[in-house]
Amino acid sequence: KGCQHRTGGYLSYVTATSKYVLDIEPEDTYWCAADIGWITGHSYIVYGPLSLGTTSVMYEDTPDHPHKGRIWEIAERYDVDIFHTSPTAVRMFMKWGPEYVEEYDFDFRHMTTVGEPIQPEAWLWYYKHIGDESAVIVDTWWQTETGGHLITNLPALKDMKPGSAGLPAPGIQPALYDDGGKPIAEASGKAGNLVIENPWPGMLQTVYGNDERFIEEYWEDFSVTDSDDPDDWVYKAGDGAVHERDGYFRVLGRLDDVMNVAGHRLGTMELESAVAEVEDVAEAAVAARDHDEKGEVPDVYVVVREGVEANDEVRDRITAAVEDEIGKFARPDRVVFVDDLPKTRSGKIMRRLLENISNGDELGDTTTLRDPSVPEEIRDQVHGD
Repeated sequence: KGCQHRTGGYLSYVTATSKYVLDIEPEDTYWCAADIGWITGHSYIVYGPLSLGTTSVMYEDTPDHPHKGRIWEIAERYDVDIFHTSPTAVRMFMKWGPEYVEEYDFDFRHMTTVGEPIQPEAWLWYYKHIGDESAVIVDTWWQTETGGHLITNLPALKDMKPGSAGLPAPGIQPALYDDGGKPIAEASGKAGNLVIENPWPGMLQTVYGNDERFIEEYWEDFSVTDSDDPDDWVYKAGDGAVHERDGYFRVLGRLDDVMNVAGHRLGTMELESAVAEVEDVAEAAVAARDHDEKGEVPDVYVVVREGVEANDEVRDRITAAVEDEIGKFARPDRVVFVDDLPKTRSGKIMRRLLENISNGDELGDTTTLRDPSVPEEIRDQVHGD
């Protein structure tokens, strides 16, 4: 992305959010099980916890080496108090099953989820099997550009809500705008463009070497960019969200992850959440495929849980779940069972590659993937090459 942050503002913001959002104290042992090479690693492995003088666990191997209980073995060995991971990792743990968790004796005070919206089913599994129904789940929404958490539920102060990112962090003023730049009424239950209406210390300074892109990407749509008044500048996050009637924000995902199916606008996260409700599904990702009549149709790529046979009965339950949750117009055009999904080293699913596969396009750059062979295998499976 090339995000350029200020040294002082960035450090002060990740220190503050590490203390007040993650509730890190100097006597804690804290583990952010992310890749140190991306923003979560920078902010919440290095700068934040170390600035507070806490013990920070760092682990550079894969979660399943030398066995699938490795994460929980480390948590037990170092008596970890606070655990920080991603929805992708939680779905992976779900796929493996709770027996690997139950072998070890650890007791988390808090557990964080970061990187993408977490489906309620994965949230509940995380809470039950990893948190033992006692650890507080701290969901968070933020971006590389924001430096640190902007929306979250503060431990012990705000109620947890499965599938919701939470409430504004202290000092943050999120809002929703429609595509024309008009503010949407607060707590209306309507979806819109997620924006931030005030500056904060951790915000990016510019795009490195490209000030023009910085303005175009983040400010031009909803700001008066020739104004000296900070109130005229509104940060565009690029995510869609719903401000629910109880005041919580539910983040829907990237606005570019939206497809138009026969005139209906569907978010991939909405579809993936419906598929994730099927008991035998471990992970799912949705890609838009071009269609002559409907414009676009959804292809669903599914990884089933260990020990489950991927068959037509599971496929039918997936289709039924989407129809029941969203409507028949959202019915998947194709359900593809795969062994794994293409993911970056930080664990994010690369839906762009799945969309390229669905449409028979070139894959493009796969160098950032954890396993570059995965999209090739899926493409061969889909197209029989």
